[in-house]
Amino acid sequence: MKNRKYKIIISIFIVLLVMSIAISFMTGNYSMKILDIISTLSGNGNKYQEFTLYQLRLPRIVLAILVSFALATSGVILQAITKNPLAEPGMIGINAGAALFVVVFISLGTNTYYSSLTQSSKLMIPFVAIAGSIFAAVIVYTLAYKGNISPVRFVLCGIGLNAGINAIITFYQLNISKGDFNQVLTWTNGSLWGSSWDYIIPASPFIAILIIFTFCRHKILDLLYLGDEISIGLGVSLTKENIIFIITATLLAGVATSVAGNIAFLALLGPRIAKKLVGNRHLFLIPLSGTISSIILVLSDIIARTVFSPIEIPVGIVVSIVGIPYYLYLIRKKS
Repeated sequence: MKNRKYKIIISIFIVLLVMSIAISFMTGNYSMKILDIISTLSGNGNKYQEFTLYQLRLPRIVLAILVSFALATSGVILQAITKNPLAEPGMIGINAGAALFVVVFISLGTNTYYSSLTQSSKLMIPFVAIAGSIFAAVIVYTLAYKGNISPVRFVLCGIGLNAGINAIITFYQLNISKGDFNQVLTWTNGSLWGSSWDYIIPASPFIAILIIFTFCRHKILDLLYLGDEISIGLGVSLTKENIIFIITATLLAGVATSVAGNIAFLALLGPRIAKKLVGNRHLFLIPLSGTISSIILVLSDIIARTVFSPIEIPVGIVVSIVGIPYYLYLIRKKS
């Protein structure tokens, strides 16, 4: 693809993302007009406007964008190394592993769930999620590895592990209080519950470093996507690179899940739409996938918190309503 065409496409989606962010700023129980937002950003808003903007809506938007780029990049990596357009961290158990560890960690640390977490516990959550995602990835890799990694075997093992971990989470939910059950259910369906600077600040460096690392190795992803024989023929150390990228995808999904819960299909939607627009060149694919996923999640979050206001539904449910039909379409098209 020519650079000029890519610049036009990415510019269009950046404009759409900015529009989505503006709508998110304005929408909620306390509505704000564009002039109110501009006035508040310039330091001339009242205390209520400043609190709404800086403590409620801005962190939520920042978190949505961080999570979107993390999951989209994770999805791009997994689709490249498995050569499977349907591969994403939620499908192969990585998100579920992170969710299981975080849910258990939080419930052991407090009787009133998230509201009573100490600052040190909040800082620990990304590390706990990473441990859970690595735990899941190691199991999948161990089960799938037989001299090399078969993409089909890797995905099938991941699907099986995902089902098993979700069964454990369900069993766990049946043995906790009603209040904790509701909290766990909301979080495991994706809720952007960590939309405060206390969670964003420790999680953002992990996500930024991992995305930059992946972007700098976009040429290797291009080669891996071409197939094992071509990659080896061009001098790629297949097993080494697969392990590196699996770890990277696992860490990205784990940190994203630690602050946003288990948001299914987001890592599938953005990369698939981007691939149709810019092809398989990862130099273009990674930024566009993250931008498209950000638009999807920001708009889904607006719907989740306004459609049944004042009740807020998990944002993961809204994303799934869009993702499931598209997933079935891809399966039908591939078959």
